[in-house]
Amino acid sequence: MNNEFPCGRLRRRQFLADCGLGFTGLALGAIAERDAQGTNTAQHNTGPHFPPKAKNVIWFFMNGGTSHVESFDPKPALNKYAGLTIEESPYKTAVLDSPFYRENVRDFSGVPRALMTSVYPLQTGYRKRGESGIEVSDWWPHVGDCIDDMAVVRSMWTTDNDHAAQLQFHTGRHIFDGFYPSIGSWVHYGLGTLNENLPQFVVMGPPPGDCCGGVGAHDGSYLGPEHSGVTLAINPENPLSFGTPGKSVHWKERRHQLDLLQDLNELTTVKYPDDAKLRARIKAHELAFRMQMSVPKIVNFSTETQATQDLYGMHDQMTQSVGQQALAARRLVEQGVRFVQIYDGGGGGGGWDAHSKLKENHTRNCKRVDKPIAGLLKDLKQRGLLEETLVVWATEFGRTPGAERSDGRDHHPYGFSVWMAGGGLKGGIAHGATDEIGFHAVEDRHYVTDIHATILHQCGLDSRRLEIPGQKRLDIDHGKPIHEIIA
Repeated sequence: MNNEFPCGRLRRRQFLADCGLGFTGLALGAIAERDAQGTNTAQHNTGPHFPPKAKNVIWFFMNGGTSHVESFDPKPALNKYAGLTIEESPYKTAVLDSPFYRENVRDFSGVPRALMTSVYPLQTGYRKRGESGIEVSDWWPHVGDCIDDMAVVRSMWTTDNDHAAQLQFHTGRHIFDGFYPSIGSWVHYGLGTLNENLPQFVVMGPPPGDCCGGVGAHDGSYLGPEHSGVTLAINPENPLSFGTPGKSVHWKERRHQLDLLQDLNELTTVKYPDDAKLRARIKAHELAFRMQMSVPKIVNFSTETQATQDLYGMHDQMTQSVGQQALAARRLVEQGVRFVQIYDGGGGGGGWDAHSKLKENHTRNCKRVDKPIAGLLKDLKQRGLLEETLVVWATEFGRTPGAERSDGRDHHPYGFSVWMAGGGLKGGIAHGATDEIGFHAVEDRHYVTDIHATILHQCGLDSRRLEIPGQKRLDIDHGKPIHEIIA
């Protein structure tokens, strides 16, 4: 049945159904469209393909490119050869053997530019931490204390040498290939939610800039908008855009409004029993109300103890923002949200992009995120939640061993680090390796989708069984689980 008059005017019943409801189009439109049309997405969320070890994922992403050699893969050789050009160091051959530099990055004389850069020494110290003795830089003391619960993968690589690698890390595809579903969308597509009162895939923090893929990094793409991330703000009065009826509307009044709308809609269903869009709209109203009531509680931290708030750095201006997001993430997974994505340093190329003043940049950024992320790991562990929650820390690429602008490092996609913790993974393990100066991943190399595959595997999902008819995926899109770090 046509639900519109000529010129696009709505029929009375549709107007009554929608009036007064200011919830996001993501929550309402997607559900209505899915239920009304019976798209492919409605056929999924059927649960894991095999017994999962993880129920939830919390994904931290540092936009801009965190230096791997000054975080989780320290390289003392950089101090040894500091001041020499890479051409003068023992690593000239390693650079020349790089296909990227051979074919793409040459100056006008035909000499790879990397050879002419000076080796830049480490800008901070490092030491062995935990019983495992894994080296971690002094910029990460709190996360370093958790190293025995972490699996550090030191042999990541990607193909985009610019910040669109942020999109590539989330979707597996180069930005020139277009936009594809993100890892968070695949997890939700396969598993759905454990709590119908909350968004199913939550995003916090500033996302990548438009030049780097923007919201495509948490978009459902061809899976459908219902599998895209829903942005959450740390604001109890309005945590979701258009997600509250307003300060002047009490929840009981809102409940009465929806009850009235439901009564009117139910009267209409008697007349139009086969109207799928009407049924979807009624369902969406109820979902909107439940979220309006539930989401503000997630970001109201008044019930948390002082000790817990201190653990996350909630009362330190430097760490407060990330601490609030990390604590909200814990509360979300406690309530059954499948995937929580936290961006740090979003916008433009990203706040970690240290082409100059690397020491200043990374000292500041690490202080902001180190304690909150470690606080989350410790809090999850003491609550018994780390075993079923997979925590991932990633960045789009590392930084060069050579100097840029005398006191910075350039983008570096040939070898960098990611770490994962919980969710059935081994702790206290460093897997893979880069060469002595951190230039190339040389041992157990992993493309970014191997992280995706590991996440899906721990969640009990086989990515090949999630394929959509008519949507071609390459073998590299699926990746391979990193079995060496799986317990």
